[in-house]
Amino acid sequence: MRLGVLDVGSNTIHLLVVDAHPGARPLPAHSHKVELRLAELLDEYGAVTPEGVERLVSVIGDAVQAAEDKGCEDVLPFATSAVREATNADDVLARVKAETGVDLPVLSGDDEARLTFLAARRWFGWSAGKLLLLDIGGGSLEIAYGIDEDPDAAVSLPLGAGRLTAGWLPGDPPDQADVRALRRHVRAQIARTVGEFSRFGAPDRVVATSKTFKQLARIAGAARSGEGLYIQRDLTRKSLEEWVPRLAAMTTAQRSALPGVSEGRSNQLLAGALVAEGAMDLLGVDSLEVCPWALREGVILRRLDHLGKSSPAGV
Repeated sequence: MRLGVLDVGSNTIHLLVVDAHPGARPLPAHSHKVELRLAELLDEYGAVTPEGVERLVSVIGDAVQAAEDKGCEDVLPFATSAVREATNADDVLARVKAETGVDLPVLSGDDEARLTFLAARRWFGWSAGKLLLLDIGGGSLEIAYGIDEDPDAAVSLPLGAGRLTAGWLPGDPPDQADVRALRRHVRAQIARTVGEFSRFGAPDRVVATSKTFKQLARIAGAARSGEGLYIQRDLTRKSLEEWVPRLAAMTTAQRSALPGVSEGRSNQLLAGALVAEGAMDLLGVDSLEVCPWALREGVILRRLDHLGKSSPAGV
């Protein structure tokens, strides 16, 4: 069957169309992506601005049309932290429903962490042992740890690259005092959660998902995306420690010229690097591997699991 998953994220509205059935690997068939940066379209009270709502409704409408054009039997929509934390979230969701027909569920931070962990577990398999997962989105940082498909511990922190850039790093290049203040803030937030994971012992494998980690790994020397999904891409804490001060001294335009860094995400790369460095340092991670699958794949896999259980073969 052909499924679409519509991810209304803090940075991007992304429709991923896949051909899939229970027990098989979802095969990507089409991708429709718009960088909306919803996390930056908030007013001083934390509400999505009228302009932001208009743009959101328009982009979701276009995505629904794209899903229909590509023959999707079903679309699995969801929203993450930008909508979840907007003070006018109910009004936004009602407007989306009225004008596009999309009933947009809002995932909790715990849901995000657990579904992303499921995707990583399926990608790496049982032989990976105890997994520690890190994911940096536009609005939040998710951390999860476990040996099964459902993690033993999962947390979501308001440390997304887009959120932090908008709130802490107004300059271009940023003022070094702002960078230091953000570094302290990030590490204080992460430090509160370290005990929830350290009590389980050292993981067998540390993995990371998200555009932020992919870009950080790329500028640190990992293979480019065009070389395929199955090439191992690692990121070391040592390389991050070398890159953070370099990124802090660059303008947005200079960062966008780095290998693998898109112009739309270049302004957020420093904040993302500070979060990645802080998480790896405080959790005692020297090196991690970037996972190609993340939240969208987790949503698809969960849906396929439910379909498998409802079929005769799944009884």
